Amino acid sequence: MDVLDNYKKAWDNQPEETDKVSQIDIYKMAHARSSSIVKWIFIIGIVEFVVLNSMYFFVDNTKSIEEYEKIGILPFYNISMVISLVVVIYFLIQFYLNYKSISVVDSTKVLMHKILKTRKTVRNYVIFNLVFVAFSIAIIVSAKINFKIETITTVQIWKTIGVSFVITGIFLGLMYGVYQLIYGILLRKLNRNYKELAKLAELN
Repeated sequence: MDVLDNYKKAWDNQPEETDKVSQIDIYKMAHARSSSIVKWIFIIGIVEFVVLNSMYFFVDNTKSIEEYEKIGILPFYNISMVISLVVVIYFLIQFYLNYKSISVVDSTKVLMHKILKTRKTVRNYVIFNLVFVAFSIAIIVSAKINFKIETITTVQIWKTIGVSFVITGIFLGLMYGVYQLIYGILLRKLNRNYKELAKLAELN
């Protein structure tokens, strides 16, 4: 049982003539916790960005680049990396703006709107990463098959597609699981705050 739930119970059970815990107290608690959650979403996004991009300094991808050049998708690789970098930076900026936009003077309805906006931003961020990975793998597999099209049989082509499909599905499932573990926990807490604020809005 967290502090906000304790406040809510105290407020629900108090006599009408007393004012031990007011709606304002509960709103302030929900506001403070919402702001903290959105801040953590931004921090985690920054950590993820730094960790993933710092791997390029420690992992030698020369062979991968040579392979991409051999099968003719090096331009796609370079362009996709730039697009990915730009889009991820865009989402990080959105996470930051979502955090900075939460003000202590926000009304209940305004704060509810900002919570919904934050949830939508995180959802779109996760969807982009999953779609980007799936699309990139599909392009790489297609290019490899096309490169060897004259030396492999139809059966081998379908086996390659089938194995790639399974591996991609498992990888995307793991990615989704990690995102659910990291961002899902925060979003569920944010959703509880949203429901709490919705109850307050109904009373106003």
